[in-house]
Amino acid sequence: MKSSANRRWFLKSLALAGAPVVCPTVEADETDGHESGATSSGTMGVLMDITQCVGCRKCEYACGQAAGFNVPPIETFDDRAVFENDRRPGPASYTVVNRYAAGESPERFVKVNCLHCNEPACASACLVGALQKTATGAVVYDPWKCMGCRYCMVACPFQIPAYEYDNAFTPQVRKCTMCADRIANGARVPACVEICPKECLIYGRRDELLALAHDRIRQHPDRYVEHIYGEHEAGGASWLYLSDRRFADLGFVAVPAAAPSHLTETLQHAVFKHWAPPACLYGLLGAIMWLSRRPDDEPKTSPAVPTMPPRLKGAVS
Repeated sequence: MKSSANRRWFLKSLALAGAPVVCPTVEADETDGHESGATSSGTMGVLMDITQCVGCRKCEYACGQAAGFNVPPIETFDDRAVFENDRRPGPASYTVVNRYAAGESPERFVKVNCLHCNEPACASACLVGALQKTATGAVVYDPWKCMGCRYCMVACPFQIPAYEYDNAFTPQVRKCTMCADRIANGARVPACVEICPKECLIYGRRDELLALAHDRIRQHPDRYVEHIYGEHEAGGASWLYLSDRRFADLGFVAVPAAAPSHLTETLQHAVFKHWAPPACLYGLLGAIMWLSRRPDDEPKTSPAVPTMPPRLKGAVS
């Protein structure tokens, strides 16, 4: 009778344990991993006209100020020596400006930062949802969720996210947030757009920026190449560029139009769909077997053997 009851208890526990193992598989298949408003008409973005940038680097200064970094005086950004080498955004610099010269052609300056993809691969690769594409267009980061796996750095086709390797206790992934907090607190435009003296940066709705960019190309075909970088690259982005030269000559990465997030999602969902359920099931079975063990299965301990007290020093034998 007792054996039958134990068997029934075991089968009930197994049925209940199987439910949560199967449910994650269904959830992974039904979730697309993107914000519902990521590509809506209300998505905001920035259009940079490279032909108008003079390389003053005031955007670097304003970005550092807005991010709360320890930024040197604005006069130091007049130093042109930094243009000798191409730079990348880092943990303490969300954006940098690089210079490109080609023979007799005028030099061009390119502002480099996160492009805020419509379907960001960094967000798809993040296992804990620390990176999210918001309905306003910005890809934002929550350090409280981040576990430091740095999959986002591997997934990004533009190699933008940076990591605080010199922070031993609370390192974070760092990248441009398109001043999401600043905008939420009432600012009209990102800090870099506000300070630009040549107005080569325009903040607005992405669909309107694209219309403006196409109109400029149509009106000045001799001034611009017929290509808006960020319109289709990696599934499209909220940060767009206009140029009078091939983007490949200005340090831009050639990426396919297909969003890489689909690849990262396929790999991630495959892991949870095919590997996690069996691992959970085996773990639960092991726990159930341990909890349902019979008392006589426990190891028996031998009785303690009495020991003689130590002989006193100087005792007579």
